[in-house]
Amino acid sequence: MVIFGASGDLTVRKLIPGLYELYGRGLLPDRFAVLGAGRTAMSDEKFRATMAAALAEDTGDRPRADRDRFLGALYYQQLDPTAAAAYGTLGERLSAVASEAGTGGNVLYYLATPPSSFEPIAGGLAAAGLAEERGGAWRRLIVEKPFGYDLQSARALNERLHAWFGERQIYRIDHYLGKETVQNVLVLRFANEVWEPLWTRATIDRVEVTAAEQVGVEGRGGYYDGSGALRDMFQNHLLQVVGMIAMEPPAHFRPSAVRNETVKVFDSLRPILPAQVAEDVVRGQYTGSLTTEGAMAGYREEPGVPAGSRTETYVALRFHIDNRRWAGVPFLVRTGKRLPARVTEVVIHFKQVPHHLFGMPPADLISGALDTGAASGHAVSAAAAEASKLIIRIQPDEAIQLRCNVKLPGAGFDVQQVGMDFRYADLADTYLPDAYERLLLDGITGDATLYARADAIESCWEFVQPVLKAWREHPGIPLHGYPAGSWGPAAAASLFRRPGYGWRTPAPSLIDTGGHVVM
Repeated sequence: MVIFGASGDLTVRKLIPGLYELYGRGLLPDRFAVLGAGRTAMSDEKFRATMAAALAEDTGDRPRADRDRFLGALYYQQLDPTAAAAYGTLGERLSAVASEAGTGGNVLYYLATPPSSFEPIAGGLAAAGLAEERGGAWRRLIVEKPFGYDLQSARALNERLHAWFGERQIYRIDHYLGKETVQNVLVLRFANEVWEPLWTRATIDRVEVTAAEQVGVEGRGGYYDGSGALRDMFQNHLLQVVGMIAMEPPAHFRPSAVRNETVKVFDSLRPILPAQVAEDVVRGQYTGSLTTEGAMAGYREEPGVPAGSRTETYVALRFHIDNRRWAGVPFLVRTGKRLPARVTEVVIHFKQVPHHLFGMPPADLISGALDTGAASGHAVSAAAAEASKLIIRIQPDEAIQLRCNVKLPGAGFDVQQVGMDFRYADLADTYLPDAYERLLLDGITGDATLYARADAIESCWEFVQPVLKAWREHPGIPLHGYPAGSWGPAAAASLFRRPGYGWRTPAPSLIDTGGHVVM
């Protein structure tokens, strides 16, 4: 494995610890080697020492000898990715390492670099003959996000990469798809017949997705200001999650079949026309506030952010999928920085029962209608029974919970919602891998199921492009301020289009440590 950008943060925090975990669990080949490549001058010994420090908190109970054997498989090569001559030197070093480690000709290239280096590296590898597959050996290329800045740049990048690598060699990584709960959506849906008749417009009222971050831009103001929440989170991570939720059952569980179905979802997204952007999309930017944790700076006060920046740190969208299963079901998706909790979840809101025996429906409560249950002679709760919902918690406490209504003990028919749940943390002696571990292993074994394909990337950009265009051409579209530490602009509730409806406020933990439902 060759890691470009090996001296960077991603390599230290995720890639080397992920590979070490795979090694410790016996999931790496007996003969493997990792060649780090980067601009920083570094010897093999210095690279190993740096990575050893990164593993200090991740060694667990493993013998020191195992850790030393893993570190002994790490090498380093200084390389300027823009210098064509550097790839000949890289090829020589790669051959020497492969010979020493006995790895043969299989090579996995990982581009843990800024997007500006993607094309020079891929082109340099191809020019030096390092992309060519010979003698039954494979060569694969893992590309980090962001994959393009807009539709035009994403198409251009795909075209350039395809000039040097075949599509089957290219693995576009999205770490959200490596999370266990996202993958469990497929098993939940397609291994349990009970869900198929319920996973449809006839029973689902709406689908709500929240990806909240507590942090701000963390010193990356200069980079983030050229991106924003729509590009940084929605176009890739959250649309990929929507694809998993909304896809049709594949004919078989092979990469091509699964990815074909997610592309069909993206192709079915109803475009948000420029004239509809102000109505269907709410954008916001966090402002300074004083919280219980102290003063929080506003986005425009962050280092590297221009004083008059209009980059969104929050975005919420309402959209539809125009196919037979989802016709008429709104998808409401929001993401933002400086929100009260770090949490990502999908909520499937089922429809209200058509006849309310045990309380008034929310709309009747709002309009002041009489309690329909009183006429039946039953003592009925003054509050309406909530509609049932399925909550899929992706992070931080991976869990799935079905919330439905039950009668409280005692006289009358007071209704309360309770949860039936599954939480990964409750599985004894079960290891929950990091998303990068899963995706690194898939790249090594050649399983592209959880990697994005070229047509999927372009379809997602096609959906996002009119929104970006409208913001660029119509500066009068509001950019709402919201206090840091709040749940975002109040205007986002307007996307529900029904009085009394709004975003679910996720609890920091879906289930408390005693196994009780968190209300």
